[in-house]
Amino acid sequence: LYKFIDKWMGSPHRLGGQHRGGIDCSAFVGHVFREVYQKDLPRSSKDMAEVIKRKYDHQLKEGDLVFFSFGGKSIDHVGVYLHNGKFVHVSTKQGVVISNLKDAWYYKYFTRCGAPII
Repeated sequence: LYKFIDKWMGSPHRLGGQHRGGIDCSAFVGHVFREVYQKDLPRSSKDMAEVIKRKYDHQLKEGDLVFFSFGGKSIDHVGVYLHNGKFVHVSTKQGVVISNLKDAWYYKYFTRCGAPII
């Protein structure tokens, strides 16, 4: 997992993008799951949120998904939980980055988390 993340760190955000030259959050998470866990996930963060066994944030384990709603009620962002409150995702400003789930900015928009059941 961490070797995979290292290869992608800093890759820029591009809505609808699917490559290191520009990628969005759900495409990145899809690549993580295909390459690291040999599992296919739905393409959108909203659809990914429908195929998880929900957990509380204190139950998170490496490889679980964390979801956010920046635009209102609908889920519109996803990342992969690592450990110690950290998750990897694609930031619109910084690209692929590791952030802290308890950071006030992210925690305010944090809506759901869990393990994929695919």
